[in-house]
Amino acid sequence: MTGKKDTQFSQLFLRLAIAVSMLSAVADRFGFWGKNSAWGNWGNFEKYTRQLTFFLPGSLTTLSAYAATCLEILFPLMLILGFKTKIAAFGAGFLLFIFALSMTIALGIKAPLDYSVWIGSAAAFLLAVQEKYSFTIDNLITKYKSL
Repeated sequence: MTGKKDTQFSQLFLRLAIAVSMLSAVADRFGFWGKNSAWGNWGNFEKYTRQLTFFLPGSLTTLSAYAATCLEILFPLMLILGFKTKIAAFGAGFLLFIFALSMTIALGIKAPLDYSVWIGSAAAFLLAVQEKYSFTIDNLITKYKSL
């Protein structure tokens, strides 16, 4: 049987794991990971995005690369801070779901399984349906409003 503290720390770990994983992908597309990267630079990431969004016109594929990157920065930062945690978790879940679905359609089922994108999406949705969140700015705001 797990206690309240175990649940709180497990939830915090889940928040941080989702956030750091998403931020790592962003760091990759800007060359942060060097030789250990999947894309290594923005141009390669745009090319990969075009591959996944083959059904969109060219201008929309570029827009989707920028939109995905912005959201992959915004949602993880919100999760790390615990700010609007439920919204951030749902956002991350839907973003990862769309990514997994696009990867599956464009590349086959193996690619999203190899990168655990389905698991990331499921984890974010699991986080999103929690009744309350621990160690968050949301809690501090609620406490401050109740004073």
